[in-house]
Amino acid sequence: MLTPGQMLSAYGRGIFPMAKSRDDPELHWVDPRMRGVIDFQKFHISRSLRRRILRENYQIRINSAFSSVVGHCAARPETWINDELFRLYDRLHEAGHAHSLEVWQDGDLSGGVFGLTLGAAFFGESMFSLRTDASKIALSYLVDRLGQAGFLLFDTQFLTPHLATLGAVEITRAEYHHRLRQALARQARFTDPETPDAYSLMQRRTQMS
Repeated sequence: MLTPGQMLSAYGRGIFPMAKSRDDPELHWVDPRMRGVIDFQKFHISRSLRRRILRENYQIRINSAFSSVVGHCAARPETWINDELFRLYDRLHEAGHAHSLEVWQDGDLSGGVFGLTLGAAFFGESMFSLRTDASKIALSYLVDRLGQAGFLLFDTQFLTPHLATLGAVEITRAEYHHRLRQALARQARFTDPETPDAYSLMQRRTQMS
């Protein structure tokens, strides 16, 4: 049985576990030839998303419903999150190495993203959305938080069409390992930054673009 320490060690070597399905008890190690990453400077917020963020009809919370976020991410018809991974994520959260950023609307959890941290690397695992653009709002605040906290690497594992619209790109395995080594040589704390208001978030993104 995989332990949280073994899982973190694997991430530090550039590999990560996935199951073929929710009901598959086995985990398989993955080392993609091309790796998806988000560059904090190049993260793209469209005009429509900007308008939705500035409405600020939501609350951003950190680590207030970690297991619920993972559960929503695993609730898709096809998922790679099995019971073993669910258990490991919970234990890594308890140890301070797994975090969630959540979007709450009208008292309900409407979207979120979660991932693991090691050094100054953030390994994005999955995100979900129950309302329009809730996952994009979550990702916008996440990118800002990681940049303010001093993270050097935002690993998305794979490049999806959804992430590509937000500025994510693919890099080679060799380039990924180079960036990973740099990130592991530094320290960053996910929980340190204050969550900005929507105007401050947009102002910072404008200055960076």
